[in-house]
This record gives sequence, C-alpha cells and structure tokens, in this order.
Amino acid sequence: MTPWALPRVVVAAPASGHGKTTVTTGLLAALRRRGLAVSPHKVGPDYIDPGYHALAAGRPGRNLDPWLVGEERIAPLLRHGASVPTPADIAVVEGVMGLHDGAVGRRGYASTAHVARLVDAPVLLVLDTTAQGRSAAALALGMAAFDPGVRIGGVILNRVGSPRHESLLRDALAEVGVPVLGAVSRAAEVAAPSRHLGLVPVAERAPESVAIVAALAALVESTVDLDAVLELARTAPPLTAPAWDPTTAVGGPVRADRPVVAVAGGPAFTFSYAETAELLAAAGATVAPFDPLRDPALPASTGAVVIGGGFPEAYAAELAGNDPLRAELADFDGPIVAECAGLLYLGRTLDGAPMCGRLDLTARMTGRLTLGYRDAVAATDSPLAPAGEPVRGHEFHRTVTDPGHGDRPAWRWDGAAHGFVAGRVHASYLHTHWAGHPGAARRLVEAASR
Repeated sequence: MTPWALPRVVVAAPASGHGKTTVTTGLLAALRRRGLAVSPHKVGPDYIDPGYHALAAGRPGRNLDPWLVGEERIAPLLRHGASVPTPADIAVVEGVMGLHDGAVGRRGYASTAHVARLVDAPVLLVLDTTAQGRSAAALALGMAAFDPGVRIGGVILNRVGSPRHESLLRDALAEVGVPVLGAVSRAAEVAAPSRHLGLVPVAERAPESVAIVAALAALVESTVDLDAVLELARTAPPLTAPAWDPTTAVGGPVRADRPVVAVAGGPAFTFSYAETAELLAAAGATVAPFDPLRDPALPASTGAVVIGGGFPEAYAAELAGNDPLRAELADFDGPIVAECAGLLYLGRTLDGAPMCGRLDLTARMTGRLTLGYRDAVAATDSPLAPAGEPVRGHEFHRTVTDPGHGDRPAWRWDGAAHGFVAGRVHASYLHTHWAGHPGAARRLVEAASR
C-alpha cells in the first residue's frame, strides 16, 4: 500500500485531569470549522471520550489500544479510521492518563507514549499550570527526556491564572526550547457533567453535548494557535502501514443469507467500538441497531443479539418498563453476546428493578470501582469464543452480580471464574475489542439463527 502523508498529532498530559479531553474535543471541532476532515482517535479502552470526539469531528471516534488489539494493529487501525468514510486531512489522537502511564507492571505498554511511537506522531502536551510557574518547564522537559522515542512538539498551557502568569510560563518554556501553542485561562474552562464512571455519554444528553462542543470549539479557536498545531501535525512522516480491513480480518463473509444481528444502542447502551459493526457486516451480517429503552421488539428477523456496555443502572426503571422487549429477549432462541451493561440487563433484577430474567442473577450498584486490563481465557464454548481461546479485555464497573459467575463461566483470569454461558448466551463484565480477535464476529454470524 502506498505510504500516506497523513498529518497527525497526539494530545497528551503528565497525568489525568490536566484537560486532554477539553483540548482534544475543542481542537477537533475547531479544525472541522475550518473545513478540514478530521479523524478522531482515543488511546485506551474508554468509550465516552470518543463519543464527544465523534460529535466534534462528524465521524466515528475510534480507539487505539495495544492491549486490546495488539500493537501491530495500531497504525493500521489509525489508517483505517482516517480513511472512512472519506480520507481525513488530519488525525487527532487523545491520550490516556499520564503520557507514560499504561498497563500496570508492563513498563508503559499501552500508554500514550507507546501509541505515539507506534503511529510516529508528535505529541502536544497539555499542562495544568495551577499553582505552577517555572516548574512547568521542568515538567515538560522531563516528559520529553524520559522516552527519547517520543517527540513533544509543543505545549498548551491550561488553567492559566493571569496574563502575568502566562508570561512567566512562556518565558520558562522558551528557556528549554518547548514551543507554547496555546494558553487557556481558568475562567474560560468548559466542562461536561460527569458520573460515577466519568463523563456523561453524548447519547444521553445530545442537545447539551452539542452546546458543549460548540463552546469548546470557540475556546480553542480563541486560545490555541491552530496554524501551529497543523504545522506540527504535518511533521509526522508518511504512514507506511497498510490500512486495517474488516473483510480481510474475518476472512470474508461466512454466510450468503445475511442474517440480522441486532446491536443494542441508545442512551443506556452507549459503549461500542465502531469496528464491531464493521466486522459483523464483513462477516456477512445485516447489522440492525435497536434501543432497549424505546423499541418494543427486536428488529425483524433477528438471528443474533449483541448488547454492549453503558449505564443501565441510570435507566433501570425505563428498561424495566419495556415489558414486551424484556419478554422477547427472555425467550429469544438465537445467540446473545452481552458485555457489562448487557450482563446486568439479562439478569433477573438490577437494584430491585425487573430486567429480562434470561440469566439467574441479581445485580446492584456498589461504591467500589472495578477497573483494569484483563488477560482472560474462554472457559466454555460459546457463540463468542471456543473454550481455551486467550482474549485480552478490560473491566469498568461499579456493580456486582449474585452469583458472581455461573456453573459454566464465560472466562477465567487470575485463577478465578467470571461471567456466564447459559445455552446460547455469553455474558460477562469483560469488555473486548473485536479487532483484536475478529473470530468473535465470524463465530457469532455463523451461529445466528436462520
């Protein structure tokens, strides 16, 4: 494949909370206002930030996570995302946590720095300058020196206290040769409402989200040198990796009758990677979205169901009120794959509210966050994976189920059983990215009821 001179930049920070999402979302929207086609990406497994990215850029926000998909797929997935539906003029990648923070105990694997190296892109560092002066320059210099393979091309000063504060910061950074490409004052901050797992997803508050994105675009336009950002992005060398292709990944369609695979969406089920639907379609499925909050029935001729993650606990009463759909899912005889929120929805109750009753479990909210990457092995043959298949995923929830796993568990990791396989149902807390194991899409489409 011909090398592609795709301008690209990675937005990073020394730690969480410095303002990466604010800057990235505003940057995407501001560049789009200039008439550029902007491809949005997010390091790590997070589903919520890509929703804001998609709203700002007008095309799907996509994740780049070496843990979930393998480092060999990162540059190809970037190229794929920047190619569809049309070739992008620039790609903007938001980092995760601190620049060098990745999978615990793996020396920065799956960190923002790791991904920046894999896609050979310069880094734009966002610095929270609250209660900092010249030390901000030392911090930027240390970030640049820690990994010689990562090139910090400039910084954006965030939460600047006053014009005098900004002048002090700019002088200090000039001393160490780090360009300042923007400065945002504390008074100018724009924030999106948050919840127990992070920002509230775009799908749940669309009108407010549109207003927030517009405000972030105006903020970046007035505080960031967009020409300098574009110039920095153009310093990235041509991408030589071929684009990831879903048809190649699944080995082509496995059925000619194009069975319908219904994929849950709507405000309660917002967690989904764009590549999931692409892989299902490439494997020969007709992908049909449905909203468990509002749709009284599954799409016509549904042969399989995918119910991903989200916030069913915030919509338990509404989900409980959709009796016809709950009853249909309780009796559905095709394969069902459910992750996290989908697991809760298929149980008997969630915080006392009746759910589908397909699985003999109850679920409730707790005050404890379960979060992290997992090295799993399929424990039972299912529509998702054959027993013994290794899969990497992640957990992200504040709920628990009783029991914690079934007699036929879905996965094993860390010496313990997790999740449920019941008939043709595979359900667990583990989130997976099917680009990392595309056989899941192939297997589900093969198993779909005719």
